[in-house]
Amino acid sequence: MDVRPGGVWKHVMHGPDGTDYPNSSVFKEVVKPERIPIAVTRRSNMEQKISSVKEAHAKEFVISRSFDVPRELMFQLWTDPEHMQHWWGPKGVAVVYSKMDLRPGGFYHYCMRSPDGHDMWGKFFYREVVNPERLVFVNSFSDKNGNVTRHPMHLAWPLEMLSTIIFTEQAGKTTVTVRWLPLNATAEEIKTFEAGFESMQKGWTGTLDQLAEHLAKV
Repeated sequence: MDVRPGGVWKHVMHGPDGTDYPNSSVFKEVVKPERIPIAVTRRSNMEQKISSVKEAHAKEFVISRSFDVPRELMFQLWTDPEHMQHWWGPKGVAVVYSKMDLRPGGFYHYCMRSPDGHDMWGKFFYREVVNPERLVFVNSFSDKNGNVTRHPMHLAWPLEMLSTIIFTEQAGKTTVTVRWLPLNATAEEIKTFEAGFESMQKGWTGTLDQLAEHLAKV
């Protein structure tokens, strides 16, 4: 147990039939002695995701793209920091720092540099890593030390985003589906998120374009 915001509590529940149920929980806040909210993902035959009730009130953003590669390769492109450095982020930005600890409770910490030299840091906190089927992580802006921060250009943007990346394969081609929801968001943040769908469509389209360009070089 690592009791701090963003820290992880890992434990295994042992069922009466002898089955082990590994669990990974991420501390969202630690306010002694008042409260300890946690986000829980249970990795067993039945998965249960406990998140903010407010998430259900936000309209989900979804975008998909098909690529002419097997999903094992596509999963690798999303889970290797060297590959991520070549395509992650809005079109035109360069990833100048890319560090990854790929596991439930782990993280991906990165820095994007715009053409005018402005740096923006971001971070994933991984909840699920299911090779080659899906990734589930909490995405946020951050500073160079990995602390969660607000959007540098839009303070009303949700502090955290729940990101689910699904990889499905058919006839040797892989469809990547990105699902995005605000996490623990206020009504104002949800409104801002839903008002930004057109911008998100353009941003994710540019990111997936860069992924396709990188894939052509792999």
